[in-house]
Amino acid sequence: MGILANRSIFAQDARRVAGVVLLTLLAGSVVAKAGSPTPTPAYSLTSANLAQQMSPGINLGNTLEAIDEKAKAPSAVSQETSWHNPAANQAIFDAYKAAGFKSVRIPVAWSQYADAEDNISPFWMARVKQVVDEARKSGLYVIINIHWDNGWMNHTTYAQQAAINAKLAKFWSQIAVAFKDYDEHLLFAGSNEVAMENVYSAPTAENCAVQKSFNQTFVNTVRPTGGNNATRFLVVQGYLTNIDFTVSCNAQLPADTIPNRMAMEAHYYDPYNFTINDKSPVWQWGQSVPASASKDNWGDESWVDSKFQLLQTTFLDKGVPVIVGEYGAYLKPAYPGMNPYRQTWIQYVTKSMAGHGLVPMWWDTGELFDRTTGAVKTADALHSIINSAK
Repeated sequence: MGILANRSIFAQDARRVAGVVLLTLLAGSVVAKAGSPTPTPAYSLTSANLAQQMSPGINLGNTLEAIDEKAKAPSAVSQETSWHNPAANQAIFDAYKAAGFKSVRIPVAWSQYADAEDNISPFWMARVKQVVDEARKSGLYVIINIHWDNGWMNHTTYAQQAAINAKLAKFWSQIAVAFKDYDEHLLFAGSNEVAMENVYSAPTAENCAVQKSFNQTFVNTVRPTGGNNATRFLVVQGYLTNIDFTVSCNAQLPADTIPNRMAMEAHYYDPYNFTINDKSPVWQWGQSVPASASKDNWGDESWVDSKFQLLQTTFLDKGVPVIVGEYGAYLKPAYPGMNPYRQTWIQYVTKSMAGHGLVPMWWDTGELFDRTTGAVKTADALHSIINSAK
C-alpha cells in the first residue's frame, strides 16, 4: 500500500510467444482450416465475467511482502512475520472463502530472497507456491505480484529504465516458469504502486513512458514461458495506481500476443486524510456531514462515482476489466465516533465499484480476521464489504 490521492521492447520474444500460442491451440485440437479464422479458445474466466467471478476480493497484506531490513540477502528463511502478522496458513484462506470473498491478492517481495544476479531462492519460490496452493484449495482466485519490494521499481526515469526492466524480466521469467502449470484461477500482476519514490504529483511524460515500459516488459516476459502462461490473465498497473494518472498514462494497454487476457489495476484511498492518514484529525465522511475540521472538503459520494465511472469508460466499456487491487478506510483510536462514517464509506465505495463493474479488493493487514485461526474480528466492516459488493 502507498499514499494515494489514487514499444514492445522484446519483438523477438513476441514472435516466440505467438508460436507458443499456436502450439497451445494445436495441442487442444483447435485447428483452423487454411484460410479460415482461428477459433477463440473457451475460458471460464473472461473479460466479460471477471468481475462476477472475482468480486469481492481481499488482500493478504503485510505478509509475504514483509521485509526485514536487518536480514542479509539472500535470506534463507521466510521474513513473512516481520511486519507482525503470523505466517500464512490454510485457516485464513478458508475464512476468506467462508465469509464470501471470491479472490485474494497476495502481495509478494522477492529481492530479499534473491542473490546478486537476481536468482530467486528455491526455498522462497516453494513457500510462495505453498501459500498459493492453500488459497486455491479454499476455492479462491489468486493474484500474485511483485509488490513494493523495497522500492527498487520506483525510479521512473530514462536513466534507470534499462536496469529496472532487466531485473523485472529476470524475476518474472522465474516466477512465470514456476507457476506455468497453474490454471486460470491464478493471475499475475506485474508490479504495485510504481512511480517516483515519495512523489505523488502528476507524472511527467518521461515518468509515464518508463512505467509503461515496465508493464510491457512484464507481458513480454511472461507470455513465452510455456504452460498456461500464453493465455493467463495478466494484470497491469496504472501509474501510482492513482485513477487519474492511470487514465492519463495507461489508457493504451501493453501490446499482447493474445486478445482479451489483460486487466488494468488501480487503487482507491480517497480522501487520504480520512482513510489512511492516522495523524489527521479528519474522522467524518459523506456529503451529508457539515463542513468542519473533522471532514475533508473533497472525496464525497459524487467524487467516488466520478472516479469509478472514469475507469469504466476508459477500460471496462472497451472490454478491459478493472481490478481495484487495494482500497480501504481504517479506524483511528483517538476518534471513537469514526466507525459509523467508516461504515458509510465502505458501503458506498464498495457498492459504487461493483455498480461500475470493477473488482473491489479490500486491503487487510489483520484487522478483519484473526490471521492464525481465521476467526472474524471486525464483523461490521466485513459484512459491509461482502453485502455491498453484491
